[in-house]
Amino acid sequence: MGAIINKKQINLAMVGMVEQNGHPYSWSAICNGYNEKEMEKCGYPVIPQYLGEQPKETLTIPNVNVTHIWCDDYEQAKHVAKASLIPNVVKNPEDVIGKVDAVIIPTDKGWEHVERAKIFMDANVPLFIDKPMCDNVEDLRQFIKWHNEGKKFISSSSMRYNPGFEKLRESTAQLGNLRYVNIQTPKTWERYGIHALEGIYPIVKPGFISVTNSGKEKRDVIHLKHKDDINVIIAAIYDMKCFGKVTIAGDEGFTFAESGGSYYSFRNQLEAFIGYLRTGKMPFDFNETIELMKIIAAGIISRKENGREVFLDELKV
Repeated sequence: MGAIINKKQINLAMVGMVEQNGHPYSWSAICNGYNEKEMEKCGYPVIPQYLGEQPKETLTIPNVNVTHIWCDDYEQAKHVAKASLIPNVVKNPEDVIGKVDAVIIPTDKGWEHVERAKIFMDANVPLFIDKPMCDNVEDLRQFIKWHNEGKKFISSSSMRYNPGFEKLRESTAQLGNLRYVNIQTPKTWERYGIHALEGIYPIVKPGFISVTNSGKEKRDVIHLKHKDDINVIIAAIYDMKCFGKVTIAGDEGFTFAESGGSYYSFRNQLEAFIGYLRTGKMPFDFNETIELMKIIAAGIISRKENGREVFLDELKV
């Protein structure tokens, strides 16, 4: 498979920004560098904190720049541009078409992503779509259709690349056959459940059978059953001060791990997208994304149906 973009310098556009999500600031800064004074005003104190911990000479991604930005709020876009050294602010999303090599949609409301992505899919612009790609079956069908048509896009959570889980991703052989996994996330199942899922998915591997949500909106407690007799419990509780603490147990032992290194999670995620653009090889099978989006959708369906066990095979795509 050949490169999607066959040139040394890759120029990107950030398109979109929603509340409670500062990715346009941080992801652009990881590519471009940043203005420290302006970044302090971004509204997300953790961003200047973890950016400031990095040696300036290692901050940027070589031969990759965010050159254009559009936000839902034009004034916000102008500030992101100042903070993250983006030279061009546009008034419409489509204004970046023909000006950049690829587009990043850095928003985490999955129910909006078909609408946000469509103009770029129609124009055959390569895309990275922030997690979750979608949260319902109808939209998943549309993304599958685009994939089958050869459109170039990937979507993931940064937790797939989190350095805190590196050893578990490499091997859990010392635990024997996995039997139980527990992980937590704040905020909502719709927007952050995918963080918890992709934190453990490369460890547990594909093969989930069913989803039961015994919680309620903003207080989701998810029980996943896996074909290999693994039970996974995910708590997605809106105002919980706990994120990415994993207990994992098998029939020969157990261990604990916790997420860490937001900067490296984001950088690794962006580098995976750049690698995809340069090689044409997806960093993971698209079927994994399909299964993950089914799990997100099934969790919502189960909650709406009073905790019914929803089997992934029910969700026809």
